[in-house]
Amino acid sequence: MIERLKNEPLPLRADGYLRPFAQAITERGKKFDDLCVRLGGKQRNIADFASGHEYFGLHKQAAGWVMREWLPNAEKVVLTGDFSNWEELPEYTLKRITDWGVWEVKIKPGRISHLDHYLLKVYWPGGSGYRIPAYARYVVQDEKTFEFSAQVWEPMAPYEFKHAAPERPAELLIYETHIGMAQEDEKVGTFKEFTQNILPKVAKSGYNTIQLMAVMNHPYYGSFGYHVSNFFSIASRFGTPYDLKELVDTAHGLGLRVIMDMVHSHAAKNVREGLAAQDGCRNTFFHDGERGEHRAWDSLCFDYGKDQVRHFLLSNCRFWLDEYKMDGFRFDGVTSMLYYHHGLGKSFTTYMDYFGGDADEDAYIYLALANKVIHDVNPEAVTIAEDVSGMPGLAAPITEGGCGFDYRLAMGVTDYWFRLFDIPDENWDMWNLWHELTNRRADERTISYVECHDQAIVGGQTAIFRLIGKPMYTQMSIFTHDFAVERGIALHKMARLITAATAGSGYLNFFGNEFGHPEWVDFPREGNNWSMHYARRQWSLTEKDHMRFVYLQRFDRAMLKLLDSQDVYSAVPQVLELDNQRKIIAFERNDLWFFFNFHPTDSYVDCAMQVLAGEYELVLDSDSNVFNGHNRLEAGQHYFTTVENWGSEKVNLLKLYLPNRSALVLKKLK
Repeated sequence: MIERLKNEPLPLRADGYLRPFAQAITERGKKFDDLCVRLGGKQRNIADFASGHEYFGLHKQAAGWVMREWLPNAEKVVLTGDFSNWEELPEYTLKRITDWGVWEVKIKPGRISHLDHYLLKVYWPGGSGYRIPAYARYVVQDEKTFEFSAQVWEPMAPYEFKHAAPERPAELLIYETHIGMAQEDEKVGTFKEFTQNILPKVAKSGYNTIQLMAVMNHPYYGSFGYHVSNFFSIASRFGTPYDLKELVDTAHGLGLRVIMDMVHSHAAKNVREGLAAQDGCRNTFFHDGERGEHRAWDSLCFDYGKDQVRHFLLSNCRFWLDEYKMDGFRFDGVTSMLYYHHGLGKSFTTYMDYFGGDADEDAYIYLALANKVIHDVNPEAVTIAEDVSGMPGLAAPITEGGCGFDYRLAMGVTDYWFRLFDIPDENWDMWNLWHELTNRRADERTISYVECHDQAIVGGQTAIFRLIGKPMYTQMSIFTHDFAVERGIALHKMARLITAATAGSGYLNFFGNEFGHPEWVDFPREGNNWSMHYARRQWSLTEKDHMRFVYLQRFDRAMLKLLDSQDVYSAVPQVLELDNQRKIIAFERNDLWFFFNFHPTDSYVDCAMQVLAGEYELVLDSDSNVFNGHNRLEAGQHYFTTVENWGSEKVNLLKLYLPNRSALVLKKLK
């Protein structure tokens, strides 16, 4: 990589403060290059290296079946299941075929059938136990015993994809979703229900990408999918592999791309069904000792410096692209991966924090390898890093000295919004707000959001509930009037518009929050008597015209349609005015002109703004009665500039009426 760089790495060119760390950046690049050659050969074909899912696991072949597993600490391994009446038979006993721990057994045709359950019985020094193979492609839970086992998925008629993925959009408009909580009924939703009931809603929404949470199998539903036990299996509580393929295919047919959460930052501690002590040894996949445990998450930490672990995780990346036609991944918990301290209780205040002794170089290099594999397999795929630390170069191209993510989440934006929601809006600082909305590295693309799932999970609230509080239960009808509700509705629209309009390269929303889904998210657990009341989406709130939720949804769709039609992310926001006393933020982006008045009480008549000469049309008004506003402006009106003295200069001015707690967007006419 370093030899291919004609100039110095992009992060250094974009940020002079990184120059003292040029050697560290160069060394990361060299380590990456060396691994590419060692793992991928002279052709640096890491994508071929990342094909463990085609070799390991249970596979049907012309000559029968073959089962392979990496179990370096094992002394004996037997495949057991329905086909053997769960007995340990010689014909299903694996043989060790490599000195580094690969075991294999070849089985005659006709012995194993579609939907047979199976496990490995593994013996190791001093013990034995049943294990689910690491590469098992379908893991199910028995409804009576609640035990997990692998299940053969080899239907006579495998799913055939009908639709090609839509072209990668210039900007991502992401609808973050969870299959289980997508239905309104108090139950666990399914892939089929999502395909039938939710995909049509998303197709109408204006978003172009669905982000699926909790796809990989996780034993505990309440973990939100972040305690993964089986990395190559879908979460079978939602349905079958066929069902998920149908979901992705249907989404593609509707013009939607599908990405999924990739949880490689840690793994569940589960022993029988997970990777913990797969062959009786805790550090087969994970670091030994304290470094191998994530105490805050009660989980295990992968050893990214071990070739076999790289092989497993990189193959996992390729598997979801190959098998389910995913269009990319949001990598969860990247901050936790990048540092030995996992980012816990850490404030990143100096650049030394990114390159000092706390940085896990193996994890950084693994993430770069993962990005190379993903983009080599599918150049149209997108990768997104969830990193709160601000690691430089994380979303810069590998060929330019970065880690290779296409985007990073602008996590500071949502943190700032939720700090603002806790103070009166008359005390909001417009300069600080603008700084947080636009503070991003020049060499990286970012995705902004007001809120994702994180803000509403147990202990938190949705933005609208934080703004309004208890009146949401009684005062959301348009026929009632409540100060807290009207304030919350106005700020909800303004926060979303200014966040989406100033975002670097994309915008994200957690499903339902666009129409102001109330309360919080709480999965069934002992503490709530295993209730699913808060683990669902109340879509019916948008089907009642007298409820304000309808108007918030309408505003969200109008906002996205406007921003997308104008291709706003192809230009950089240009400030027109930041007035902290009057609570005004005004800016221009790709010929859309945005004017926000956050003042709680003061409206401004003939508010003068210096703009380009010409005619302007009002194309979006958050205060319109179409969006449950006070309708203080005439819809679609046109504005004309006048030439006036501005100090010693003659300038072109627009004079606007800016109602309090409202935003308007003008488009300059040619």
